[in-house]
Amino acid sequence: MSLSDNELPRTEDEWRVRLSPEEFRVLREAGTEAPWTGEYVDTKTPGIYHCRACGLELFRSDAKFDSHCGWPSFDDAIPGAVKEIPDNTLGMRRTEIRCARCDSHLGHVFEGEGFTPKDTRHCVNSISVRLEPSAG
Repeated sequence: MSLSDNELPRTEDEWRVRLSPEEFRVLREAGTEAPWTGEYVDTKTPGIYHCRACGLELFRSDAKFDSHCGWPSFDDAIPGAVKEIPDNTLGMRRTEIRCARCDSHLGHVFEGEGFTPKDTRHCVNSISVRLEPSAG
């Protein structure tokens, strides 16, 4: 279910009402779920992954690959769906990825690891997304 821009919560208190405590911690406070615990780590089901907070389509299942990192990995996002933000926390240089519509935290993107021909790994918290399986 995708929220329209008019239906998006305007404050963190409104998000807190809509999301479970763990969803809020990851999506709105840029938390991270423990590796190998998310529901989509090993999922091979065809479909579209949506932002769990607002429903925006973010990733197609055909972009998902097994990176053995403990979180779902995608070598590409749907164009315009994900924004990248420099993240220099924890003494590292990383690039955070957020939903382009609601600004919820999804995870981080890494380049130059050689996993796929696109050489990109969008490392995503399972709790940040919801899979809509393909019909049939």
